[in-house]
Amino acid sequence: MSDTTPNPTEPSEPSGSAATTGGSGSRTGLIIGLVAAAVVLIIGAIVVFGGGDDDDDVEVADDATTTTVADEDDEEEEPEAPTTTVADESTDTTAAGGGEAGDVPDGPTITIGAQDFGESAILAQVYGQALEAAGYPVSYQALGGFRDIVFASFESGDINFTAEYAASALEFLNEGAGEATGDIEPTAALLREYLAERGLQAAEASPAVDSNAFVVTSETADELGLSSIGDLTDDLRLGGPPDCETNAFCIPGVQAAYGVDLSGNFVSLDGGGPLTVAALEGGEIDVAILFSTNGQIAANDWVVLDDPEGLINADNVIPVMTDELVEVYGDDFVALVNEVSAALDTAQLTELNRRYDIDLEDADAIARDWLEGAGLL
Repeated sequence: MSDTTPNPTEPSEPSGSAATTGGSGSRTGLIIGLVAAAVVLIIGAIVVFGGGDDDDDVEVADDATTTTVADEDDEEEEPEAPTTTVADESTDTTAAGGGEAGDVPDGPTITIGAQDFGESAILAQVYGQALEAAGYPVSYQALGGFRDIVFASFESGDINFTAEYAASALEFLNEGAGEATGDIEPTAALLREYLAERGLQAAEASPAVDSNAFVVTSETADELGLSSIGDLTDDLRLGGPPDCETNAFCIPGVQAAYGVDLSGNFVSLDGGGPLTVAALEGGEIDVAILFSTNGQIAANDWVVLDDPEGLINADNVIPVMTDELVEVYGDDFVALVNEVSAALDTAQLTELNRRYDIDLEDADAIARDWLEGAGLL
């Protein structure tokens, strides 16, 4: 018996002896072999020619496999990818007060008014930089040193935000009715009533207080025996802001509370600024109206006169803003402003003023340092 298997595509011719000796059995075997070969050819043809669709199916299947893998990857990774991206973006945009720049609604630019003295410029930067870091649009507007300019600027739309002083603002708006006290809560509550009439609102008052202070040099205090406002006499030269003659906490207040009339020798200078400081240093005036947080007081060892009659009321720093800002920017905006206010106290504000008045640093740099130290930037 032969061990060779015929190639299905090239069937071998039987040898002569096999044909002679195989008889009909050889024919039968040949037929079976041919049939088998035909079957193989047919199957091959089906695979090669009839399988075009199958090949396509394979390619589609390959494509589908790729898609499916991607889909499976998506099904496994898709929840992670967006979450990771959002988390990264959230981390990058988290700003002061825990807000996110992307969360700030569209609204008007917050235009912060700053009066022409150092502390006002510093406070404008303190609030402005904190708001900018949280994604709010901010600009700054320099104003004159008088409160009537501040509220006229609100009315004209030149500003829509400023850092005010509770008692002084109240007495300006009530035309010196004497409603302010040394207690910030009722003073701020009354202030809000007057502000509401002008389409304005006040945020929470800061613990930082900066009131007018009657200041003399240590030499003058020793020579004249001055320790309180009541020790002053009518002949002394008082230097202060131009509105001192009408301000309820200045000349009229001293006269009402202590019976001393300082109007006769009043010298109109600036609002507790360099002109007043220079005049006191140079001996051109005997008594200066300065802000109680003025860094020059401690630097020069000057004396702040006591106020036993409570002439000086609760002049806490208090942000004032338009109704529009609160309506557009909402609770997050107000909460951030309150957070900044709460972090600032009188001692810190005095130090900020010292850096401005004595070290001659810029207001924006001073504000940035404080905000960073307070964790607000």
